Amino acid sequence: MKREKAVLALEDGKVFAGWSFGAPGEHVGEVVFNTSMTGYQEVLTDPSYKGQIVTMTYPLIGNYGVNEEDLESLAPHVEGFVVKENCPFPNNWRSQGSLTDYLQRCGIVGIEGIDTRALPNTCARQEPCGGPSPPGTLTLRR
Repeated sequence: MKREKAVLALEDGKVFAGWSFGAPGEHVGEVVFNTSMTGYQEVLTDPSYKGQIVTMTYPLIGNYGVNEEDLESLAPHVEGFVVKENCPFPNNWRSQGSLTDYLQRCGIVGIEGIDTRALPNTCARQEPCGGPSPPGTLTLRR
């Protein structure tokens, strides 16, 4: 399987290169962070993340797949999904498919290979009082 390049470009000009997973495209949104070790499917479908590019700081995401029981709403609300490492082959008895397939089916852009522990530090320096992170553009080139 050929891996396609992807980039996360921040408003201040910083660019983070990685590999695409999920749907192709270019989406713009506020870069936000989630430190959960589990619950990535709930994060994707949580309406409070509408229009945002969510970065999961836990290093391995996708290892238990996705299933209909863990949806918070009928569809994802995020503009993009950023992870350190996406697990392409989930292993869980409840899994009904992979995170990659779910993002593709729902038209959500994803990028892996980003240092998701350094990215929050980069964004935190943008606002001295813990204000919002800078908008980013997540581009997958295929």
